[in-house]
Amino acid sequence: MDPDVARRLFEEGATLVLLGVPVGTELGIDCKSWQVGPRFKGVKMIPPGLHFLHYCSVNQPSCGGEIGPKTGLFLNLKPRQILLANWDPKEEDLNFEVSQNEEEVSRIRANLQDLDPHLGPYPYEVMRKWVSLTDRVSEEVANSLQPLSGRICAFSDVIPELQMKHTKDRAEQPRNDTACQSMKEGLDRLPRMKPREGTELRFSVIPEKTYPPGATPAEITQCSLDLSYALDTVLEKNHDLQPLNLLGELQFAFVCFLIGNVYEGFEHWKRLLALLCRSEEAMRKRKELYLGLIAVLYHQLGEIPPDFFVDIVSQDNFLTSTLQDFFQFASGPGVDGTLRKRAEKFKAHLTKKFRWDFDADLDDCAPVVVDLPEGVTVD
Repeated sequence: MDPDVARRLFEEGATLVLLGVPVGTELGIDCKSWQVGPRFKGVKMIPPGLHFLHYCSVNQPSCGGEIGPKTGLFLNLKPRQILLANWDPKEEDLNFEVSQNEEEVSRIRANLQDLDPHLGPYPYEVMRKWVSLTDRVSEEVANSLQPLSGRICAFSDVIPELQMKHTKDRAEQPRNDTACQSMKEGLDRLPRMKPREGTELRFSVIPEKTYPPGATPAEITQCSLDLSYALDTVLEKNHDLQPLNLLGELQFAFVCFLIGNVYEGFEHWKRLLALLCRSEEAMRKRKELYLGLIAVLYHQLGEIPPDFFVDIVSQDNFLTSTLQDFFQFASGPGVDGTLRKRAEKFKAHLTKKFRWDFDADLDDCAPVVVDLPEGVTVD
């Protein structure tokens, strides 16, 4: 890097000062990670904006050297900002409380040049990729979706639904002193768990019922084929003022899975994608949302490792069948011409890159519409 450019980035960029991180810890920012060495004290020259800091604690080689689950958090950094954290060995986590100490931050700022040899530069070679994956994730979106604890963990922190502090509570639970006769019996014996309060990702809730209250059987069938009612419900409850923030949520979920190793992020990404791709009426009304969706998917699918499709995405043919519905609806009557052309180009791109067949006969998968007898209603 040109020395003048490097100096300007050092002066204008944000700095993460991370003290006491154990040697061998896997730590990264955005799409890049490293193994921490003995001189590491943070990251410098970070461009202002949204970033994802992530790390895994590692046992000492004498204790097996196992790598712990990944922890991450989204940070919105400002020009010249210094964010300070100390490693907490008991919690195996970074503690940012010291950043509230203005005197300590000022001391670090005054000695930043001395600290410079211990700071790794931000990996600008992955900046374009990071921006393409998160350009719809505003600070507002990230703050609304991130757990109240401020940490996104690959493995959920769960606790029993019943604390069973009293003998009576324990007596009512299934006994575990005899062999199970079936898988179901074994599962029934396990304690029911729930996420610890404040650790859950706060994704939009996608309604199980995709039709309005009091809908007729014909309306239920229509709302099952066209998920626009369910999509409108999600937008009204979560992104009423900024519908395009739903694309930010799609990106947030994808990053949580791809970089943060959070499987829940993948599941939510799938549910959101199915909701968007199977909303025919919405495609006619929400042109900008769907033009944005194509751009988001273009970059996301470009970053997924090839074997990922074999191992996960291709299960139940999810992605191809979902996109098949999308392309079918996008070519239908009433769809904006720009959106139609963009969808056709995207379809050709995916067909060429992944050799997916989006023109397979859909009739075999068509649902059977059943008219219920008079007086029979569906809950």
